Amino acid sequence: MEHEPNSMLKKIVTSFKMAVGNMHGNLFHTLLSILGMIIGVAALVSILSLIDGMEKFAKDQISETTSLKSIALTPRSTRTVNGISVKKDSFVYVTYSKFKELEKSIKQQAKFYLISTQSAEVSSPEISSPIVSMVYGCSETMRPGLTLLKGRLFTINDFNSNPINAIVNKSFLSASGKSDFAWLGKSLQINGREIKIIGIVDEKSERPEIYLPITTFSHAELKSYPPSISVDVAEVEDVASVKQSISAWIKEQYPNNTDDLELMTHEFRLEQATKGFMLFRVIMGLIVGISVIVGGIGVMNVMLITVTQRTTEIGVRKALGANRKDIVLQFLAEAVSISTLGSLCGLVLGILGTMGIIPIVKAITKVPFQASYTWNTIGVVAVLAIVVGIIFGTYPAIRASKLDPVEAIRKE
Repeated sequence: MEHEPNSMLKKIVTSFKMAVGNMHGNLFHTLLSILGMIIGVAALVSILSLIDGMEKFAKDQISETTSLKSIALTPRSTRTVNGISVKKDSFVYVTYSKFKELEKSIKQQAKFYLISTQSAEVSSPEISSPIVSMVYGCSETMRPGLTLLKGRLFTINDFNSNPINAIVNKSFLSASGKSDFAWLGKSLQINGREIKIIGIVDEKSERPEIYLPITTFSHAELKSYPPSISVDVAEVEDVASVKQSISAWIKEQYPNNTDDLELMTHEFRLEQATKGFMLFRVIMGLIVGISVIVGGIGVMNVMLITVTQRTTEIGVRKALGANRKDIVLQFLAEAVSISTLGSLCGLVLGILGTMGIIPIVKAITKVPFQASYTWNTIGVVAVLAIVVGIIFGTYPAIRASKLDPVEAIRKE
């Protein structure tokens, strides 16, 4: 019993050696057999490679416009009734003190930003007319993308200071008619409050902007302009676990108002793109798969011709002691070898074909698009070669095994 696996393995190896020898001896038949497979597999490889390239391009575009490492926690200040958005009478939002608690509770490396946005008129004896500016109430981390030009940024002491310290952007200086740093230490009036400028930052925005400690705003102001939290996680792999931790924190802190806070990541955009391309990949794969089936039928037809031409050989093998299983194994090995050779040639042709197509696509669309050759595509081709060989080689192999040895030897 111990020798049975070794014996079977030896038979399989022998069958494939015979298959390679027969393929070499009947080169014309082999070429006829693999022609359909080459065309079908080449078309399949081209389609899969182009779709993989499109998916990679789409994901890169999404990644450039949206940070996949960011998590947003925003208050729901409205509810939907009969398809109409209605403002809620009351809802919860995360205060500065709660924000600090949340920041401390997260173990993974991440940056937290708390920000409330509104607009206001800013006046000063230094300017002739009020400046309409965006006013941000924020935590000491302010917001990403800011570069300090002069002065300093917020520290934790600024959130309980008097007078109120503020930071302005470079566009505010331009709007005020002063493009230098003379505003440092100057005072402004916003909504009846006097603020003192301690820093000047630069960013891409062309709007005048002023940053204040979020503790400056009253509960009524924060209810009108509810603050949101943005979390930039250091590693993409930690986004899911950080989101789960924040969700657990919300349930613990606001057990009766969890619906008032919405937790979102941008992964859904990638998921949508992935699902869309998967659907496209399956549909196109099924369409192109028809060519592979035609190639498989070609393999079966040529194998049937081979069985007819080699009846004497089959009869001799049976007369010398070969059983039906040996004959089936021999012809299945030959069918699998033929389909494998066809698939390999199709793989090479498909890759070369996409290399020729890509420059044409780039020239027409002006898009930096590249085909993507993945191990998944190679795996599909490998499995396809074996499956096609087995499916379309089974019938010829069974037919060969059923030949009567005496009748087979008589046929010449």
